[in-house]
Amino acid sequence: MKVRFFASALFLSCLIGLCSIGAAAFADTSSSTQAAIQAQINAHSQQIDSLNQEISQYQKQLNAVTAQKQTLQSAIKTIDLTKAQTTAQINVTQNKLSATDLRIQQLGQQIQTKQQIIEMDKNAIAASLREISANDGVSPVIAVLSSDTLVNAWLAVDTQTMVNAALHGHITELADVKTQLAGQQQEASSTKQQLVQLDTTLTTQKGQLEATEQSKQQLLAVTKNTESTYQQLLAQKKAQEKTMENELSDLAKQLKSVTAAEIPHSGQGILAWPFSDSVMENCKGKSGALGNIFCITQYFGNTAFATANASVYNGMGHDGLDIGVPVGTPVEAALSGTVLATGNTDLASNKGQQCLSFGKWVMIKHANGLNTMYAHLSQIGVSAGQAVSTGDVIGYSGMTGYATGPHLHFGVYASAGVKIMTLGQYRGASTPCQNATMPVSPTNGYLNPLSYL
Repeated sequence: MKVRFFASALFLSCLIGLCSIGAAAFADTSSSTQAAIQAQINAHSQQIDSLNQEISQYQKQLNAVTAQKQTLQSAIKTIDLTKAQTTAQINVTQNKLSATDLRIQQLGQQIQTKQQIIEMDKNAIAASLREISANDGVSPVIAVLSSDTLVNAWLAVDTQTMVNAALHGHITELADVKTQLAGQQQEASSTKQQLVQLDTTLTTQKGQLEATEQSKQQLLAVTKNTESTYQQLLAQKKAQEKTMENELSDLAKQLKSVTAAEIPHSGQGILAWPFSDSVMENCKGKSGALGNIFCITQYFGNTAFATANASVYNGMGHDGLDIGVPVGTPVEAALSGTVLATGNTDLASNKGQQCLSFGKWVMIKHANGLNTMYAHLSQIGVSAGQAVSTGDVIGYSGMTGYATGPHLHFGVYASAGVKIMTLGQYRGASTPCQNATMPVSPTNGYLNPLSYL
């Protein structure tokens, strides 16, 4: 019995004391590594805060330029500020990517430590069960009666009691650690998804920066970096805009009207604004200059009919919304759907005259009977037949076509009336835009975007 008690005492000291040294060693090593990783994460967070302040300052400057007279200098300044802001946003995303990657490493080490602790607890529980099994059938009374001395008897009883307590403690700890492990594994999975989203954001921002730089180079090339040439270009585009609207109006009146049943019911929130929440939030800072909080520079319609019939355009005014945003701003799909067509009217010409119309454009067909149009883009990021979801980036804003300033022309159409065609195809037009492919619709097929946003 003395030998048996001595063995049990050695086992118990390991079970409730010495065996915990290994777990403590794991914890100490892990804690040191975790602290080093956390320090790096904190450094990235500080850098992100600093960059966000820089981005905010750029936005204030952009808002101020919006209120200034339209000149080549202001146009170039807007592009340069946008480039600087986008570069800072890219740096923010890269810091977030690094911090997220570090957090994944941190979680991986925490998970590894928990798994090691779980394994040690399992071994300790197995040892406890073996000790209890060895004592099966030996009640505390028998243990007392079979002991050589009363002291050994009580020690034997205490040992058995402590083994049972240690077993219970390890089982409880094992359950707690497993719960913590499950939580950390779930967080690791969520953090990896964040990493994928940040990669997508970074790709978008790099595309935005590229589009902005290209627009600047194109603007300098067209204007030869002279103010007089820039003002002539603006005057030409303004004249062409009116001509183009008249041509579309004439064509729309000749197309077969859509029926009332083919015009989707209007309602707030059917479509999302074609920009990110942060872009729309920045529009509030331009409300003093633009008179609205949505960056709208030109509304739909502008006729008595359009005023009386807010959701339908009658072909005598503007057939969409113009939303003023810097060149290179990511343009997002307003609703899930399929890209019906894309085009670039700037490539069309007739008798040496360039067609100044929609410029680079994208049209998406939606399942609810609506089509949405995105024009004057600097870059197109999708192709015909491609499925898109609400919020997907489909291109970048610009000032191609007859745009006199950086903005997005956002149009909404009744799907039943939309045709993708050239003006010459329908009526043999001989204008500069006769060879330009674009969406056209009967007059009542043009819908007021504000009736659906």
